[in-house]
This record gives sequence, C-alpha cells and structure tokens, in this order.
Amino acid sequence: MIGLTRLNGTKFYVNALLIETIEETPDTIITLTNGKKLLVLENSSDVIRSIRHYLRSIGVLAAVASPASSQSEGATS
Repeated sequence: MIGLTRLNGTKFYVNALLIETIEETPDTIITLTNGKKLLVLENSSDVIRSIRHYLRSIGVLAAVASPASSQSEGATS
C-alpha cells in the first residue's frame, strides 16, 4: 500500500497493484483497475516513486528488473 493525500489534506492508502494510470492535468488523477478515479496532492513522479519503493519492498521489482550483465552471461529466453 502507498500513502497519498486527498485534495482536502486527509491521508489515505491505496493498493499500488490496483493503479492503472496516473495523469497530471494539472491535478494528479490516479485511475484504478476498477475505473475509480482519485485526485491527490502528490505529483505523478512522487506517486511513481512510492509505487517503485513499494514494489521493491515486496520483491516484485527485483524479480522483473534484472541487471543487463546477467543477460550477457548465457541467459536464454
């Protein structure tokens, strides 16, 4: 879960795995996989940074982001 702030200043948490898109128009609008839209104070780069930190903390980002050197060491697809 990542912490976000509503436009009225209240904090809330959302499951980062349910985020489909993030837009800045100029407010940041987060669209979830169920179609629900959330307006937040954080800018899109802050939200993306929080998502990456969360994915690293649960081991998902490390599993999909392999170093380039391992591909050249005989890894096959």
